[in-house]
Amino acid sequence: MKMWDGRFQESTDALVEEFNASIGFDYKLAQYDIQGSMAHAKMLAKCGIITTEDSQKIIKGLEEILAEVEAGEFEFTVELEDIHMNIEKRLTDKIGAVGGKLHTARSRNDQVALDVRLYLRDQIEQIKGLVKQLQEVLLELAEDNIDIIMPGYTHLQRAQPIRLAHHLLAYQQKLKRDYDRLVDCYKRVNILPLGSGALAGTKFPIDREFVAKELGFAGVSQNSLDAVSDRDFVIEFLAAASTMMMHLSRFSEELIIWTSSEFDFVEISDSFCTGSSIMPQKKNPDIPELIRGKTGRVYGNLMQLLVTMKGLPLAYNKDMQEDKEGLFDTVDTVKKSLEIFARMMAKTKFKADKMKASTEGGFVNATDVADYLVDKDIPFREAHEIVGKSVFYCIEHNKKLSELTMEEWQGFSEVFSDDIYHAIAIETCVDARNTIGGPARAEIERVIKQEKEALN
Repeated sequence: MKMWDGRFQESTDALVEEFNASIGFDYKLAQYDIQGSMAHAKMLAKCGIITTEDSQKIIKGLEEILAEVEAGEFEFTVELEDIHMNIEKRLTDKIGAVGGKLHTARSRNDQVALDVRLYLRDQIEQIKGLVKQLQEVLLELAEDNIDIIMPGYTHLQRAQPIRLAHHLLAYQQKLKRDYDRLVDCYKRVNILPLGSGALAGTKFPIDREFVAKELGFAGVSQNSLDAVSDRDFVIEFLAAASTMMMHLSRFSEELIIWTSSEFDFVEISDSFCTGSSIMPQKKNPDIPELIRGKTGRVYGNLMQLLVTMKGLPLAYNKDMQEDKEGLFDTVDTVKKSLEIFARMMAKTKFKADKMKASTEGGFVNATDVADYLVDKDIPFREAHEIVGKSVFYCIEHNKKLSELTMEEWQGFSEVFSDDIYHAIAIETCVDARNTIGGPARAEIERVIKQEKEALN
């Protein structure tokens, strides 16, 4: 028997029951559905809509059902469509007809909106913890490897020398913004929709502020149509998650490149790699590759919900049942990716000699030659041309800038003197860039200290 059978004369087609049901995935909302129902039952009694005795029976029954769910003993059935009806049916089986009073003054429309918000609120807190954990790992790596100098890249071409710590801190800063996006998203998730009914509220004298306080919500929705008809708070989370995965994917791409024999900058622990079924010498960076690949599915979940919502008239439509699977998948993907990335990075070793050796090719100190000339009162554009010619000369003669003789230097400009050799030494090039946010050792030490304090 369906809760809406009174209007219908024919039984639901078996295929329709299967196609219509959401219990195959929204069972994940069980604890949140029960949590919301307990607060609702308390409010109904407080407002005199049901008796205190009935409210207590309902709450006791829900507590027993929650115990069944947590023990894996609860039986979910497709015939009951969704998590709400599965729990309500079990409640009436346990405490009789009084269980049917629980649905007074609410609809499945505002009930599911509440469940999703409770779930997402909880998951955001967990993900924030994982983001902080990864930031801590990167800060430790930056501190431990502060003396390693490497090429910085643009267009995947060697550009200017930096410290490895500076590169690691770049991703820590990205994660810091990812964290802030979650904090901001949480504000819009943390609004109570219950009490909006199907779309037009309820005539019962409910106390929505009481429910909000019981459930820890910061506020109450101000328009019943809006509260049941939108999932923009889910879309916002999926967008934040997509941005976060994009950052992990970029880092993963670099690790994949850096583990290649062409770079050989890093050694990922064997415990985070796999081998080949045919080539015994292979050590494959599967974890970074999987994170790079899983980023696409998170993007897909965002686009799926955007497309689902884009043409829906107010208020609730059954299309919105499609809001959950992508959300659940994104939450699981992001949590696993953050956790395994942090564990992998904590065991990753960086090859200082290889990184430093790479700064000796590609003319990464060419900009410093130009800066040297500017310090000698030569206009930058003229300095740029002089250095360009000196680089071309080095390419033709298979030399590094540091290998040019003073005679050769002065062939490009008479202002060159012996101090050019110190000016273009790689360590000098790095530590001379000591402006806020630069790669100089002192500045990196300041940032590490600052960010560690911010995380505590």
